[in-house]
Amino acid sequence: MNSTIALIILIAYFAMLITVSYYTSKGADTNTFFTANRQSPWYLVAFAMIGTSLSGVTFISVPGAVGGVFKGFEGYKGFFYFQVVLGYIIGYYVIATVLMPMYYRLNLISIYGYLEKRFGFWSYKTGAGFFLLARTVGSAVRLYVAAGVLQLAIFNDLGIPFSVSVAITILLIWLYTFKGGVKTIIITDTLQTTFLVTAVMLTIVLISRELNMSFSQVTAAIKSSPYSQVFYFENINDPRHFLKQFISGIFIAIVMTGLDQDLMQKNLTCKNIGEAQKNMFWFTITLTIVNFMFLCLGALLYIYATTKGIALPAKTDELYPLLALNHFGPVVGITFLLGITAATYASSDSALTALTTSFCIDFMNVEKKPEVERARIKHWVHIGFSVLFWIVIVIFNRLNSGDVITAVFDLAGYTYGPLLGLYSFGLFNNRSVRDKFVPIVCVLSPLVTYYVNAHSAAWFNGYTFSFERLLLNGLFTYVGMWLLSLNVPVSTAEPQSALR
Repeated sequence: MNSTIALIILIAYFAMLITVSYYTSKGADTNTFFTANRQSPWYLVAFAMIGTSLSGVTFISVPGAVGGVFKGFEGYKGFFYFQVVLGYIIGYYVIATVLMPMYYRLNLISIYGYLEKRFGFWSYKTGAGFFLLARTVGSAVRLYVAAGVLQLAIFNDLGIPFSVSVAITILLIWLYTFKGGVKTIIITDTLQTTFLVTAVMLTIVLISRELNMSFSQVTAAIKSSPYSQVFYFENINDPRHFLKQFISGIFIAIVMTGLDQDLMQKNLTCKNIGEAQKNMFWFTITLTIVNFMFLCLGALLYIYATTKGIALPAKTDELYPLLALNHFGPVVGITFLLGITAATYASSDSALTALTTSFCIDFMNVEKKPEVERARIKHWVHIGFSVLFWIVIVIFNRLNSGDVITAVFDLAGYTYGPLLGLYSFGLFNNRSVRDKFVPIVCVLSPLVTYYVNAHSAAWFNGYTFSFERLLLNGLFTYVGMWLLSLNVPVSTAEPQSALR
């Protein structure tokens, strides 16, 4: 694709987002930035959350992974990821019926305020700190992966260095979020979700035409291909095994949505708990359908490459960009660029706003300050996280290692385990803890999990952990919290009432 055309598309795209920001941020104050004045329509929130949940990495990795393999195991990965998605459904039900009613009842801006009410100061700061670490690194790496695609498609031909193009991108994100915050994000992410879903649907349609297949023929081709297996029950050591993926999906949804300020901040902008629960219900249905579409697209990409005799790239993540930008023609190429841009920036702009909110509320206590000072602190924190994003991305570009990126995503997974343990302990018993020792437990739990994971094959007859490392991590945190509760007077405060 011509880089000039791609650049024009990108400029027009950001012009649209900044225009939306101009109108949504009129009269905005810090309450608008943090909570959208709790006036967001549930249906916009539900659709906007799709874009936030699906990053640019998801956009290219989920289709590509369909034809990938796990070393040491026969067969393709196929649709194994859909087992995780089915687990999401249960997890989202728990969020809607347990966590969200508690957040609304406590009238929280940052969801980690629950930890202070339940355990105390150090638990609160620890939970918020783990979120800041996980989201900063994870979101910056997601933006890095997608920025690399845009660099190849646009900026290399224009002679613009990667560090400069990323700085421009982050500046544009800052410009359309700095005032309206989450109120602007809900509208822009709704538009970006539309582009994302349209990109997937249009690519499927155009590939079908290229292969001269009707809808029923496409369905039959996917079903009969070696890529379409969903369920894996045979070997418990197989990373694709149903129980591993399904149970992990439940808890991934709980921690990465229900215990994540980014996703919950949008939910907390609804008018009341009834509207918020309606939002979660429709979000669950839509996300399930969209993920299945991504998997179908992946199978079609491999079928197309095989049919046309196109050599597969060494990395599965490169398949969709390769075909979209070089083989499917300008319409798919433009659609792909819009889709990956939408997926990337819907995730990144939301994360930037959530990180700013969490730091301002959880560490700067801005809710107790006058509006002028709140606005000044929010302004500089927002700039600070934007610069931090840029620094992390430039570092990864210098390292230039896919293995490092994989390691960082694994690290981000470890950071959610302590949050799972903290909230589980708070919700399911009345015990108080020695709050000042909670940070030690939450640091040790991921380290112990890493050690067990490294030796699991030798200790457990070849069994290797996959996503269920999260459960192990949460369990170690829960046990540590239990030990901290010994000989401490039982609390009469929050936990069981949170389950009403």
